[in-house]
Amino acid sequence: MHRLKNILGTKNRVVVKIGTNLLADKERGINFGRIEELAKDIAYIRSLGKDIAIVSSGAIGAGVSALKLQERPKTIPEKQATAAIGQPLLMEAYENAFRQQNCIIAQILLTKDDFINRSRFVNAKNTFSALFEKNVIPIINENDTVAVEEIKLGDNDNLSALVANLIEADLLIILSDIDGLYSDDPSRNPNAELIPIVEKITPQIEKIAKSSKTELSTGGMITKIQAAKRCVSAGIAMIIANGKNPKILEEIFSGNFKGTLFLPSATKLNVRKKWIGFVAYSKGYVVIDDGAKNALLKKKKSLLPSGVIEVHGDFKSHDTISVRDKEGKEIAKGITNFSTSELNKIKGKKTAEIEKILNKQTGGEVIHRDNLVIIGE
Repeated sequence: MHRLKNILGTKNRVVVKIGTNLLADKERGINFGRIEELAKDIAYIRSLGKDIAIVSSGAIGAGVSALKLQERPKTIPEKQATAAIGQPLLMEAYENAFRQQNCIIAQILLTKDDFINRSRFVNAKNTFSALFEKNVIPIINENDTVAVEEIKLGDNDNLSALVANLIEADLLIILSDIDGLYSDDPSRNPNAELIPIVEKITPQIEKIAKSSKTELSTGGMITKIQAAKRCVSAGIAMIIANGKNPKILEEIFSGNFKGTLFLPSATKLNVRKKWIGFVAYSKGYVVIDDGAKNALLKKKKSLLPSGVIEVHGDFKSHDTISVRDKEGKEIAKGITNFSTSELNKIKGKKTAEIEKILNKQTGGEVIHRDNLVIIGE
């Protein structure tokens, strides 16, 4: 526990993601009592000098109840209409609860474009900074009423990880209806054991993160592990804990809680590299040989055309792309200096040959080291 206290004690900017199952029920609607408990706990954490941002699910769940639907809607127009009804009801519940704690809240609705587009990303970051300076608690959700399939983030676990990177948080807490990551699905295996600490997200950890969906929520443990990968590689700690425990946030900040802590990487990335590696979406990817893989991971070199085996996608120069090894594992992301068509012409070629092939001057690197982020080793 002493180790946990040391890690948690240094965390000054925190994102708390609250799952649908904690906030809304399709029969009873919004769980006002639980929102009031959470508001009280979050106000206490803020009194400790922490900046707090909330990523809240529950808009569609609240709309399901208001419309007296028998199940969660399945088509995007139906989801958007239901979210449009549920979102103001949910925010009203938050407003009433936080007013009792003398806290001011703000609503921020985001789409994938707010993260992909660098200028919008910076604008959003500046908005959060201004809110924190005024001691306001931002409450964030995906803008379900305008997002279409192509620009949907899809789930609030990954949204919370993107927000954590956006605001340079130190810790992400995902409150769910499960205690944390187990060695197996506890609903099917009574002998499954809670994993208290994950030092590294290995293929075995990903394998045991089996999806467990409910009618009102999106995702499961798989999306939580995806969120953890976005966080820990960027130097952000993450916790999965059971939000049905009314004292869970207080217990977390005492360092004595039941849950799973994902330890952050020792390397802290700057904001730009966080955006490249864990926020920006890839427009395509390249497959590289073992020599290039070794150069990136072990020697910390730039990616050269000679190491590129395959080129996939339709991207332009200065787009973000992924780098995969021959087994298909994504090992890095970066900003490419070449388009798809250019890379197809120079893949496998020596640097000295590039200018003649493309008939223009280039720096030679497909992705310069300064624009490259390692995300899997």
